Amino acid sequence: MTKTLIGAALVALALAAPSGAVAQRGGSAPDVLVVDIGRISTECNACRAAATNLQSQQSALQQRQQQLQQQLQTTGGPIQTAVDALAGKQPDPALQARIRAFETQRNQAAQEIQSRGQQIESIGANVNIQIDTRLRAIVEQIRAQHNAAVVVAKGATWASNPSIDVTNEALAALNQQLPSVSLTPLPQTAQPTQPQGR
Repeated sequence: MTKTLIGAALVALALAAPSGAVAQRGGSAPDVLVVDIGRISTECNACRAAATNLQSQQSALQQRQQQLQQQLQTTGGPIQTAVDALAGKQPDPALQARIRAFETQRNQAAQEIQSRGQQIESIGANVNIQIDTRLRAIVEQIRAQHNAAVVVAKGATWASNPSIDVTNEALAALNQQLPSVSLTPLPQTAQPTQPQGR
């Protein structure tokens, strides 16, 4: 019994609940609720659909990267052979033009892969923001409905009573309120302009 009281006191301190909030509460409402964020992130309908879409985009990017690498190897192989055959001599203008064209092609391929990778990351960040924003509002509503002082992530607890776990409630509300998310990149922020003359 003493260990349970000490454990409860430590949990209350660790959660840093406002000092008056727990003391002023009465009745049988729990002080703390628990929600399994990890489970919600893998089971919510919008989360699964977004994850599938992002995985598909990532696979397409990897295929495109392999395709570009193969093209570069096909183009660059004969150029490298021609350069090696010169044994350190200066390439003629035609070979120099081929080298420049190859370097341009390589730079464009790298920029394409980088740009598409950044776009996928931005879409993922936007998805996370949408889900997080909605889930925070839902969890706050659940906390208020249960008259609880605080809701903590299940991963941040050592142990909890299953009766205070509101994951199913939060998951059902999230599926209802956020059936899908926008799979668009985050809005671009304006880049500061450099003063002229630098």
